[in-house]
Amino acid sequence: MALLQIAEPQQALPKKPQRRAVGIDLGTTNSLVATVRNGIPVVLADEQGRPLLPSIVRYGESVEVGYDAQAAQSHDPHNTIVSVKRLMGRGLADLSDARRFPYRFIEAPGLVQIQTRTGIRTPVEVSSEILKALRLRAETSLGGELAGAVVTVPAYFDDAQRQATKDAARLAGLKVLRLLNEPTAAAIAYGLDNGSEGVYAVYDLGGGTFDLSILRLSRGVFEVLATAGDTALGGDDFDHRVYCWILEVSSIGPLSAGDTRLLMMKAREAKENLTLHASAPIVATLSSGETLSLTLTVDTFASITQTLVGKTLGPVRKALRDARLDPSQIKGVVMVGGATRMPQIQKAVAEFFGQPPLNNLNPDQVVALGAAIQANVLAGNRAEGEDWLLLDVIPLSLGLETMGGLTEKIILRNATIPIARRQEFTTFRDGQTAMAIHVVQGERERVADCRSLARFELRGIPPMTAGAARIQVTFQVDADGLLCVSAREQTKGVETSIEVKPSYGLSDTEIARMLQESYAHAADDMNARALAEAQVDAERIATATAGALQTDGGLLLAPERDAIEHALAEVRRLISGEDRRALQAAVDALNRVTEPFAARRMDRGVARALTGRRVDALN
Repeated sequence: MALLQIAEPQQALPKKPQRRAVGIDLGTTNSLVATVRNGIPVVLADEQGRPLLPSIVRYGESVEVGYDAQAAQSHDPHNTIVSVKRLMGRGLADLSDARRFPYRFIEAPGLVQIQTRTGIRTPVEVSSEILKALRLRAETSLGGELAGAVVTVPAYFDDAQRQATKDAARLAGLKVLRLLNEPTAAAIAYGLDNGSEGVYAVYDLGGGTFDLSILRLSRGVFEVLATAGDTALGGDDFDHRVYCWILEVSSIGPLSAGDTRLLMMKAREAKENLTLHASAPIVATLSSGETLSLTLTVDTFASITQTLVGKTLGPVRKALRDARLDPSQIKGVVMVGGATRMPQIQKAVAEFFGQPPLNNLNPDQVVALGAAIQANVLAGNRAEGEDWLLLDVIPLSLGLETMGGLTEKIILRNATIPIARRQEFTTFRDGQTAMAIHVVQGERERVADCRSLARFELRGIPPMTAGAARIQVTFQVDADGLLCVSAREQTKGVETSIEVKPSYGLSDTEIARMLQESYAHAADDMNARALAEAQVDAERIATATAGALQTDGGLLLAPERDAIEHALAEVRRLISGEDRRALQAAVDALNRVTEPFAARRMDRGVARALTGRRVDALN
């Protein structure tokens, strides 16, 4: 007998208990954790009432995270890790600014490794300590274990950086409900808080990364139209410009690692002071006993960082072009990240869009608040009547390598995720029983100019003539922006797949470079693609002709064979060259001279098929 829940008339059913879910903004400079209480997103503070957690970890006698670690930056720089977000998903060989960091890096392949007092640590491990501290803060505040968390990442984080972030969260004991792009999280918080509708730009300048996203907000639907950015541009770079200015205008001697870290801290303090003041003092006592005393003015700061401000406007223009919009069509610009407080940033954005940016939400907290709203929904806490939909995009095209080193794009950049796309491919040679599948990411036409993500093989293809096999390749990108690729041979049904977890290690500017070069070299790429396609086609025809001569050469008279072999030699000579028109002409000549030969081969094939069969048996 089933038990039914019965209530008196007009008596409300008991409320479903809320599941504890949080949103986490894992930042370069500071990190935050937020949740939804009574339908309102709030940032969770520590025991001292501080909402921010400095993204700093010190490995000493014990592991210190946050403010305790921050105090040790100058006297223990080798074991105090700051700005670790900039190292996520990177290899040592790819860090063009490795000397900026005072760490003892280990020369080893793969992910960056740092020698500390307690052993070798990776950025994933360091980030997990920050996330663990936020998890413990949330569990203390909410009174129990978490059901899950939404962790934010820059929109322009590549697969390696996203995977590293997810690994760090798992290592910290978090169940990751979703990785959410930071500008999208900010748009959620802003849109739901203000009930806004229309097309908005989210200008997200954090400590280490920059993103610009264009979103359409309409009746609870958050649709990302385009995204662009720079994973190696942020507030840290402004600090470094001030640090370089200090060295230029002062006559201080050689600096120790501790002195360098101290001056970087002073540079950051001066930058933050200039947000509200016309000048900022820089006073420091170095390890040598030397005292430094300077004054940085607003005008000087604007002058030495002018190029950095300009660098943020490149992705802004790119995103607008992708969305097919101009600045006048943007209803508002939402500012995200503590670095957007700089007056020169506010001024540049206002001048570019022709309107003052929106600053009514705390730029430090807006990402965490949006992530908390998304986590609350994913945990199953959606309130009655609350109905909204999030449509995010993928930042770079995904595809695979085809013959001739060409890129065949399967999923185009700015496609809405999650997404799945299928495309059929075939074999190149007769009897081919395996296919190597090379997954790449980027906008260029040639594989050599794109980024390699993964390689795997499909084996067990039934031997057939070239072009007869049908191989269906499926690309699936989940809501976190992570990719899975599968390949299936349609006749026999053999299948293989791979979850793409790229090896850590790329240059910080690679994604931005990919997009810039895709435009700068568009014409060259198309010409190169046309040449490569002609070469592949010529190789296929040459191989087929050579095989036909070997098996059915007896159908030809000596002069005919000589003419075919001469035309075939000309095609092979031109295949390795750069003259596409000459190659195409040679292929056309080979096709013409082999036409009689092809007809005789067909006649012989028909004759063999009919031998021994009665005419009245033929349908």
